[in-house]
Amino acid sequence: MTEVAWIFFLLILYWGYSVFWGIRGATRARTAEDFFIAGRQLPLWVFVLAATATTYSGWSFVGDPGQVYLEGLQYGYGEMLAAIAMPLAGVLFLKRQWLLGQHFGFITPGEMFSYYFQSKGIRLLVVLVAVSFSVPYVGLQLRAAGFLFNILTDGLIDIEFGMWVLGLMVVSYVASGGLRTVAYVSSAHMLMIAIGIIAIGSIVLVFVGGWDRLLAGIAVLTQNDAVRTPDGYSHYVAIPGVIQIVSDGTQAHGGAWTATQTLTFSFGAMGIMASPAFSMWAFSSRTAAAFAPQQVWASAFVMGIISIAFTTVQGFGGHFLGADQSFMLDDPGGIVNPVLVEGLRWTDLTNQPGGPDALVPHLIALMSDIAPWLVALLALCALAAMESTAACYMATASGILTRDLFKPFLMPRAADVTQKFVGRVCTVLVVVLALAVATTASDALVLIGGLAVSYGFQMWPALIAACYWPFLTRQGVALGLMAGLVAVTLTEPIAHRWLGITAWGRWPLTIHSAAWGILANFGIAIVVSYFTRDNAKRKREFHDFLAQYAGLPTSKRHLIPVAWAAAIGWIFFALGPGAVLGNTLFGDPNDPQSWWFGIPSLWLWQFLAWLSGVVMIWFLAYHMEMSTAPRYFPRTEVARFRTLPRIRLKRTRGKMNGRR
Repeated sequence: MTEVAWIFFLLILYWGYSVFWGIRGATRARTAEDFFIAGRQLPLWVFVLAATATTYSGWSFVGDPGQVYLEGLQYGYGEMLAAIAMPLAGVLFLKRQWLLGQHFGFITPGEMFSYYFQSKGIRLLVVLVAVSFSVPYVGLQLRAAGFLFNILTDGLIDIEFGMWVLGLMVVSYVASGGLRTVAYVSSAHMLMIAIGIIAIGSIVLVFVGGWDRLLAGIAVLTQNDAVRTPDGYSHYVAIPGVIQIVSDGTQAHGGAWTATQTLTFSFGAMGIMASPAFSMWAFSSRTAAAFAPQQVWASAFVMGIISIAFTTVQGFGGHFLGADQSFMLDDPGGIVNPVLVEGLRWTDLTNQPGGPDALVPHLIALMSDIAPWLVALLALCALAAMESTAACYMATASGILTRDLFKPFLMPRAADVTQKFVGRVCTVLVVVLALAVATTASDALVLIGGLAVSYGFQMWPALIAACYWPFLTRQGVALGLMAGLVAVTLTEPIAHRWLGITAWGRWPLTIHSAAWGILANFGIAIVVSYFTRDNAKRKREFHDFLAQYAGLPTSKRHLIPVAWAAAIGWIFFALGPGAVLGNTLFGDPNDPQSWWFGIPSLWLWQFLAWLSGVVMIWFLAYHMEMSTAPRYFPRTEVARFRTLPRIRLKRTRGKMNGRR
């Protein structure tokens, strides 16, 4: 049985498993709350696995190794440390949102913000962010899945055909069972993602000839690298400075991934757990005790070390296994084993359709003649990475469209049956829109998809207002959010291509669009809030409740400065300007003989940054109790408002001139 037959066989089994959970989810979704947030009953282990799978999309599985191949450690450094940055946002917001959802009965973040700010306009902005996030991101995942199977079947499956078929497979179970089905299917996805990344990295090591041969190849690669940073180091093993004064980040000398770019890119990664989708994940969990293990152990520890080790191996290994034609032809240092790479399906990755994104499919194809069943299994693991994210955003976007657009504005008294029906229709609508965009604007899909995470990060001021800081008003948050979305759009390539802006390009000053957006967002939110006022009583209701159940015990309040210092110190040295110390601290990048343990200094610094980051996240999540179950939360406080209070303007009735 060839790998193509194995792929179809495993796809049928996988689809059967997904449909099983779709049917089971449909039978248990008796109410709108059941359908949209699993009745707030997701078990701890399901939340841990599903939420982690959602954060590690096809971008992580397929895209990151290709970018490491292209950019080296300067890209991989910040991208892999997103395993710490992403849960840092979860530590700040998930527990507090869970408490608010339990107490007030919120199903969507739009309901939470509209109740807190007493504004329907905020609700519409949340819908805008959710749709802007979900449609391109889902389209990006599905097109990547079609591209993957196109390569692995030698063109038998057309990209567009595969994309539409796989999209219909996903929508068949998501529309049936809602978020509960997505959670249980994504639990399996998480295991497949981890196993797949480890397996592909191990295959690369075997084909390269082992760990020592890989390190020897990296040393030779850096010595023959024509692209140098401002300090004269190979761009594969060094960060190109703290910041570069350029109008377009892609024009930076030695690469765009300066320390400033790494830091601000991490802001964008934090946007994943600040997005409306993750607010609904928080509402769906049975217990707040699920947040700490997800953030500390599943994301920061397990996926962090897997990414730093095996994703990096995949990226560098591609140079020695046929992806880099110039290296293959010259073979400086005798690294390439011609017997192992003979007959590979590529000649030069830069000339392949899809560019660096074609790396992982070709690495999987290395096993075609040896173990075709393994090719199919690894292809399924890659598909799981793409589907885990796509399915989540389908389900949550449909919930937001139904609860924040259809119900309050079109049918306020819609019954649960009607809401579930509309939710299923919206799921199909989101997928059709995503597939249409991916089909008709495939050349711009990556540009649009790049906006998604940065858009999610723009929810921070609203979350900070509801969870921590009552100073921010609805006018400030609304205007700030709109300004942030505009600033993000203007600092991405879409501004140049579609709006004709030429004064600057993508990521000016090597600052990511997420940071440009949040600067405009927070700046306007603070200034406008200073001159405006809103309902202090409603805000006090939120913050008094959070102070009672989410506040730190008196015995630990003296540790608050320590927590601030730990977080800021880690961000500065791991992600910020201090990261450039890693270029040379453990050896001269130009002298492989000086490298500690034979690995580039920046790679070792990244490992230490990851390890210290895990400790930092553990300290915040567990010891500072920011992600643990509240010590005292009586059952009478759970979903106190089963029916959310309506937000409407009061009409005053009285006599005028003696008449009513």
